[in-house]
Amino acid sequence: MDSQRSLLVIALAFVSLLLWQAWQTDHAPKPVTPVTEQSTTSSTGSADLQLSSSGTSAQPAAPVATQQVITVSTDVLKVQLDTKGGDIVDLTLPAFTLSKDSDQPYQLMRKLNGFEYVAQSGLLADGPDDKRNSGRPVYSAAKTSYALANGEQQVVVPLTFNHNGLEIEKRYTFTAGKYDVRVEYLLKNTTAETKLVQPYQHLVQTINNGESSSMMMPIYRGAAFSTSEKRYEKYDFEDMQETNLAQSTKGGWVAMLEHYFVAAWVPEKTADNQLYSLVNNGNGIVGAKGPELTIPAGESLTIASTFYAGPKDQDNLAAIADGLDLTVDYGFLWFISQPLFWLLTTIQSFVSNWGVAIIMITLLVKGVMYPLTKVQYESMAKMRNLKPKIDELQARYKDDRSKMGPAMMELYRKEKVNPMGGCLPMLVQMPIFLALYWVFVESVELRQAPFMLWIQDLSTQDPYYVLPVLFGISMFVMQKLTPMTVTDPMQQKIMLWMPVVFSVFFLWFPSGLVLYWLVSNLISLAQMLYIYRGMEKKGLYTKS
Repeated sequence: MDSQRSLLVIALAFVSLLLWQAWQTDHAPKPVTPVTEQSTTSSTGSADLQLSSSGTSAQPAAPVATQQVITVSTDVLKVQLDTKGGDIVDLTLPAFTLSKDSDQPYQLMRKLNGFEYVAQSGLLADGPDDKRNSGRPVYSAAKTSYALANGEQQVVVPLTFNHNGLEIEKRYTFTAGKYDVRVEYLLKNTTAETKLVQPYQHLVQTINNGESSSMMMPIYRGAAFSTSEKRYEKYDFEDMQETNLAQSTKGGWVAMLEHYFVAAWVPEKTADNQLYSLVNNGNGIVGAKGPELTIPAGESLTIASTFYAGPKDQDNLAAIADGLDLTVDYGFLWFISQPLFWLLTTIQSFVSNWGVAIIMITLLVKGVMYPLTKVQYESMAKMRNLKPKIDELQARYKDDRSKMGPAMMELYRKEKVNPMGGCLPMLVQMPIFLALYWVFVESVELRQAPFMLWIQDLSTQDPYYVLPVLFGISMFVMQKLTPMTVTDPMQQKIMLWMPVVFSVFFLWFPSGLVLYWLVSNLISLAQMLYIYRGMEKKGLYTKS
């Protein structure tokens, strides 16, 4: 197989894959939203859920307190809690800004200008004296503002409500330096009757949020979940519109994902939970419902879950729940991307610069791949040396294809040349290149990470397009040094224009990724010159 032709096919296949993914995101037909049978909706657009045993509508009784918003501030979170339902209706990340040039903190969750992204949780309650619901509860709070004081490790926000003799305290516990929040229900049955409760937690987000993916920066915005059988599964808004999620699992979790950040509910790990989704009033909802629990007369019960909202930090996410770290989605090559990410972060811990770390990991990868690279370039050089003999065979058998194939194979055997030698090493290396691509795209650590000079954010495009232009030049030089065996004029023209085409594509790629490809090309150039010089000395390669 012709090596240049193989390079062209693989490169075009890679670009075509990215184009196809972008087209699917932007133009694929959307499913028709089905009519869902839901009884009533809350102010946030989430529908009432039903108790599995009694079938009665089941939310606490009429509110008696005044609805208000409570502000909670820690060193890494600023949260607004609505006392109606005790929901998180606004969440800001002070450690992250909207952009490199902005001082405005990143607002992950909000209800603003027709867009809604909130975290709800509650209890489905039922009993002999409570057959119908009358809306979500409005909790009472001692203060309207809570903050983590200097030296304190935790701040506790208690919200209270009495539901026909069932005393409820919904308690949020925020910890310094952590994005995960413990959410507890402390329940006490003060009646002479047994009470039934069923906890639920879900995330609500407007489907038409205006953010879209592109070929150069793929962005998944939607839901994901985990069960005892599937550690990580995406469930986007289109999936929700087609069918409601209904999964029973021990433990599990549900989440809403965006490029670098995630919000997730993790119910009790030992409980038998039901994961669900629905679409209501233009909102996608994904959640988890726990088992029915009984509270005998005079008894107490505590129900706990974990809420996380923050960056996709793999170590922290893995510690919170099994598979939650997979929300950093490296795709089908995750088993290659994860060790490469570990290597990248290890290098960065020593050099303290993500750009330098990218250069060093490129040196390491290209060094490890050198034996394959050597085989590839030697095979390409040998194929070029055979070009006169190949031209002779093609001229001799131009009218008899059936004889030309065996004659070519006999020539390869006689000259001890493997026609696949230039292609197979490239096929082996391509998964590593793709895995590194996803590491650079998905890792929040590279968000707004500076390199040097004009490159102050490795997760965004080069503002002056210097790196893409240098990449194109390096690709052109490599092409000139590569032994040319392509004879078809059309293929030669395509090969000639490849540096220009790729440079145009790379204009919008994250600068960290372009830096990697540029350094990789420069190393390949050095390796190519070294290999060909050695072959010239041995008389195995002659320059044209």
